[in-house]
Amino acid sequence: MELNNFVQLFAEQFEETNSELITATTNFRDLDEWSSLIALSIIAMVDENYDIVLKGDDIKNANTVQDIFETVKSRL
Repeated sequence: MELNNFVQLFAEQFEETNSELITATTNFRDLDEWSSLIALSIIAMVDENYDIVLKGDDIKNANTVQDIFETVKSRL
């Protein structure tokens, strides 16, 4: 599991945000497009690509894309 690939998959969940603006250190809640629907898309993307089930608390307790990456990585 590689951070850059995860960031790319994460960024693909945003339709209106330029993917180049999303990095590992991005606080995803600060993005204008962030919403509960995007959170559900992230949960589905992680499940589909990594076979890991994230919970709402996992998203709620994370601030950056890397925080979510580390949570997923810890469950592999």
